[in-house]
Amino acid sequence: MAQRQQQEQVHRGTVKTLDNDYVRSNANLAKQQQMKHRQKVLSRRRLAVFTVFATAVCVALVSMMMNQNTRLAEKEAQKIEVQAQLTAVKEQQDMLKLQIAKLEDDEYIAKLARKEYFLSEEGEIIFTIPKDNNEKEEDKQ
Repeated sequence: MAQRQQQEQVHRGTVKTLDNDYVRSNANLAKQQQMKHRQKVLSRRRLAVFTVFATAVCVALVSMMMNQNTRLAEKEAQKIEVQAQLTAVKEQQDMLKLQIAKLEDDEYIAKLARKEYFLSEEGEIIFTIPKDNNEKEEDKQ
């Protein structure tokens, strides 16, 4: 570029340029072509920057979505586990409520005391019967 400008300065000094419509239109065409070229370069740069930016945003969004899907799957597994625990606790609660209801009944308490602590009513005799050998073997298995 610098060399060309020097050549044009030397050239201007020795040769006089014509000042007519043709020369002026060619000079204007050259300027217009340079402007078009600059605009193309600038538009390509803008497009490249936009592409890089759009790609970065897409990558960030995809990684965020994958991260959220992973966390969602973990939460779903945790939810299933907690629901199973809830079901077990509810069953246990129902059993305890039933047992509380039974323990409020005096007849059940008397029957339980006779069974567990070998207590008897008046005039009652308690006999303990040993288990058979066959039943013992079945219990062991």
